[in-house]
Amino acid sequence: MTPHRVGIVGLGVISAAYLQTLAATDAVVVTAVADLDQGRARSVAAALPAARAMTVADLLAGDEVDTVLNLTTPAAHAEIALGAISQGKQVYGEKPLAVTLAEGRSMLAAAAHAGVRVGSAPDTVLGTGIQTARAAIDDGLIGRPVAASAVMVSPGHEFWHPNPDFYYREGGGPLFDMGPYYLTALVHLLGPIRSVTGASSRPSDHRVIRTGPRAGEAIPVLVDTHVTGVLEHVSGALSTITMSFDSPATVASPIEVHGTLGTLDVGDPNTFDGPVRHRRVNDGGFHLLDPLGGYVDGARGIGLLDLIRTPPRHTARATGELALHVLDAMESLQRAATEGHRVDLTTDADRPAPVPLTPRAEWLATGA
Repeated sequence: MTPHRVGIVGLGVISAAYLQTLAATDAVVVTAVADLDQGRARSVAAALPAARAMTVADLLAGDEVDTVLNLTTPAAHAEIALGAISQGKQVYGEKPLAVTLAEGRSMLAAAAHAGVRVGSAPDTVLGTGIQTARAAIDDGLIGRPVAASAVMVSPGHEFWHPNPDFYYREGGGPLFDMGPYYLTALVHLLGPIRSVTGASSRPSDHRVIRTGPRAGEAIPVLVDTHVTGVLEHVSGALSTITMSFDSPATVASPIEVHGTLGTLDVGDPNTFDGPVRHRRVNDGGFHLLDPLGGYVDGARGIGLLDLIRTPPRHTARATGELALHVLDAMESLQRAATEGHRVDLTTDADRPAPVPLTPRAEWLATGA
């Protein structure tokens, strides 16, 4: 098969993980890279046998790219995606889909008009962690799912990232930065979300960078840094969610799912293969489950491969439609926190198809 041609826009920290995955498969070839730092683009291109360093405009307009991998900061997601779509290219982007629901809707409307597809991270939910939990739920291991909890608590990205500014601007904060992992996982596990309620806070109006050449510099905080809420799923299940950049750590499980016959302790949805433990009503403790589904040894980029390999008129798993629904949930949760009342979502999404247990060699293979 002829490798699918990918052009990458944005060569920041996360691009290295994608490049490692794409370099391991013959299913795709990176033909072009672009970044606002042209020196960085030239350096990355020099390490890729088939890639050229290009300007963003030339990459979007060029005829040597089939799919644009959009790894820019959230504020640029919609602009880059719309530019690629206007040139007849499909797009796979980092999370969140866009900064606002309106931007996300415009992306999907443009893609539908152009007859191209949009995919979006996170694809961590396609690994053995979340997919094992999903298989256990679908097999009836916990009975009827009635509730879930999702918790992420950290001190903030200024402790490790040399340029953490965008994490504290619109499209950032714990909800928009980390929320997509947890909300996408909850949709895989319990189905789409009907409505949300919530509250949020912003204990400080600035953060201090702790690492790199800008260490000691204060940056403004323009978004709430602690968000909590309740999600009502269409299935009737209720999820509680806490996303925070305001404390060092938590001992709570990243995700727990509770059913009438048992509970699942689920690993971090920001990883691909977190452990899943199960406890029945009369068990004395939790028991580790063997992997039941998912891409084994998954890595960032499997969502892109899944999109590329999904035939036309079939639905991939890491879709723009799912990302739009998650974006709707996050924007609605922010609105609920600000206005102090329940907010109904205006989007829907199908629960993605489950991923069968798939060995690494198989999902890396051309045409797998």
